[in-house]
Amino acid sequence: MKTLAAYLFVLLAMISPLFSCQAKEGDLVPDSLTSQKFTTKTEKMVIKVDTLHTGFQNPWGMTWINAETLLVTEKKGELLIFKKDSFSGQKVTGLPSFYTTGQAGLLDITTHPNYAQNGWIYIAYAKPVGNGGATSIARFKLSGTAVASFEELIVTSPEWKGGTHYGSRIVFDNQNFLYFSNGERGSQDNAQNLKNSHGKIHRIHDDGRIPTDNPFVATSGAIPSIWTYGNRNPQGLFFDKASNRLWEVEHGPRGGDELNLLEKGKNYGWPVITYGINYNGTPITEITAKEGMEQPVKYWVPSIATCGMTLVTSDRYPAWKGNILVAALAGTHIARVEMNGTKPVAEEKLLPGIGRVRQVSLSPDGYVYAITEGTGLLIKLVPSN
Repeated sequence: MKTLAAYLFVLLAMISPLFSCQAKEGDLVPDSLTSQKFTTKTEKMVIKVDTLHTGFQNPWGMTWINAETLLVTEKKGELLIFKKDSFSGQKVTGLPSFYTTGQAGLLDITTHPNYAQNGWIYIAYAKPVGNGGATSIARFKLSGTAVASFEELIVTSPEWKGGTHYGSRIVFDNQNFLYFSNGERGSQDNAQNLKNSHGKIHRIHDDGRIPTDNPFVATSGAIPSIWTYGNRNPQGLFFDKASNRLWEVEHGPRGGDELNLLEKGKNYGWPVITYGINYNGTPITEITAKEGMEQPVKYWVPSIATCGMTLVTSDRYPAWKGNILVAALAGTHIARVEMNGTKPVAEEKLLPGIGRVRQVSLSPDGYVYAITEGTGLLIKLVPSN
């Protein structure tokens, strides 16, 4: 068996000085790897890792529009088309312009739950507004490889100059409500303020309308799309349709990355309570708990720089079923969090050193895929006998 350690020996020698568990979300990344396949033994399964693509710069989101066609976003504003696990050489044309400073740009992508019937594809992106940008949600259809029927659904406010902490992920629930995350832009004044959109999880109808049962629709001055608040920079969302649960991961500062179970109208504490400290080592707050503010289900100290996430529901991974997989940027691995209901009971670092993992997702046929920065990979994890 060719081990993961042997595969990554040279890579780790190159990149180890660049990464630490205290690294900020936007740190530098190394050059890409050449295509490789290898098998590695994890704690509970033997996995073959297939590298399907190399050369990504800053991949951010991915979604399948059918069993054979995968779309992957690049933050700079490109949408790449993959067919049968290979890059087709084609990119979607006719996308809008994006605000691409720092962490801002073209971010997440997903399809409507009824995509086969209605053809809607949804994107989260930074829209140029004034002298800055705003996290926005839009939807469109494809005519061949071109954007058609483009509709902007919601634009967060106020606009913000600079590229810090934009979020953003999109998920749908069982009633086809759309949830999206929006970072607090690096300002500690935003996440607790219901009069702006930043540092929040939002909920809208699939056509952009505001649901009348959102928690703050009747609160004077509040942004009516807010579902939860006190969230720092949430770059991972997953809706568990079997259990009707909305999960989120968000970046802490230096320490204090969080896994949260999100519930209507609740306050998740940032920056009043946190398990992290400022990047310069100074305290943010003296407390980690306060009445009326939610505790994370799990937190990481030091930070692994949590990003995308998924729940393993596929029978292809019997030993992982029910586990949450969390992409780790600074950690350069996938965190496999073993769950007992809503309680984490164990954790394993999968594929350490594989690169800054931006997103991890399940394909329609039940395989785990991941995209990485720095190493620039699209990988597929295949159970091996």
